[in-house]
Amino acid sequence: MTEVIDSRRRKLLVGGAASVVAVAGAAAISPRALAAGEKKSFPSYVAWKEQDSLILHSAQTLETKREAIGASVITPTDRLFVRNNLPAPDESILADRDAWQVTIQGTKQSRTLSLAELKTLGVETVATVLQCSGNGRAFFDHKASGTPWQVGAAGCVLWTGVPVRKVVEALGGVEKGAKFMTSTGGEVLPQGLDPKSLVVERSVPLAAMENALLAWEMNGEPLPLAHGGPLRLIVPGYYGVNNIKYVKQVAFTERETDAKIQTSGYRMRPVGEKGAPDQLSMWEMNVKSWVTSPVTSAAAGRVQIQGVAFGGAHAVKSVEVSIDGGRSWRKARFVGPDLGQFAWRPFVLEAELKPGTYTIASRATNTKGSTQPEEFPENERGYGHNGWRRHA
Repeated sequence: MTEVIDSRRRKLLVGGAASVVAVAGAAAISPRALAAGEKKSFPSYVAWKEQDSLILHSAQTLETKREAIGASVITPTDRLFVRNNLPAPDESILADRDAWQVTIQGTKQSRTLSLAELKTLGVETVATVLQCSGNGRAFFDHKASGTPWQVGAAGCVLWTGVPVRKVVEALGGVEKGAKFMTSTGGEVLPQGLDPKSLVVERSVPLAAMENALLAWEMNGEPLPLAHGGPLRLIVPGYYGVNNIKYVKQVAFTERETDAKIQTSGYRMRPVGEKGAPDQLSMWEMNVKSWVTSPVTSAAAGRVQIQGVAFGGAHAVKSVEVSIDGGRSWRKARFVGPDLGQFAWRPFVLEAELKPGTYTIASRATNTKGSTQPEEFPENERGYGHNGWRRHA
């Protein structure tokens, strides 16, 4: 909810404003999320981040504040969220970026290539939304385990690298029978434990290869360690867990990997059920949007209601905004350039608002015809929430 204050008033009732926010999110935001707003020391590998724009949930999870997302097409690297399933490798892996090696298997000429060699095979730049599967987890009533993300586990990034399809072409094509692209991260695994229980190794449908990128730059700069440098697999339209950091191997396989993160992790399932291979995997993202400004208050009169919208695996087509909690809707206007199918589009709606309290919501529709629902069903791990009411 947003409180609109008459511009003639010189004093904002902070207590009143705080109560409005609490009512809007009381059922959704856990105590951990509130505590995360306290000032803490950022780990060294992310100390360069713009700390006032981020919520430090843990050493491996940083969330962009809603108001810090703004209305830009591209999310600044120093404001982008961080989510690591394992601790980042030592920074020494960046000492000689071009020496980093990735093994390509399941092609007719399978081999290991250095980053320097990859750079000779082709280059493209693509804008994609990077989003954690659990973005919006804080809005589920059952308090799913995991980081209580609200809207800030997402950003829109420019990635530069070689298309995976170009690498495959150079190696003679994919072997017959392959159905998945299975990629493995280069994080250091703890000793004494089953590697398959910890390794970040994900399989996605083979068709995803057509848009996938082996990226060495983000937003025009060398890929930082915190975001997977020196080399990261980017799978446009897919949730972040499939975008493998520190990628060491890309294999074209007949079956999905038997790593735990694939077989039982990141599976959509009813509350109380364990993960299993026959459940929906967190692959393609769904259509989504949210308002980034104003968040809690604004001066009465003409207000620029701004936010971001994306279509998931399909391009976003349109977005509507409601200032009355969903009773009525008005079409918003996209702002800035269209950077393609997988990028988000900032939007704006101009509204004349009198002093009072408003519930501002947005809902997007993609080119496939999918529209954000009002609510999203509860699921065990709190994945995929795109219900517009809780994001209002």
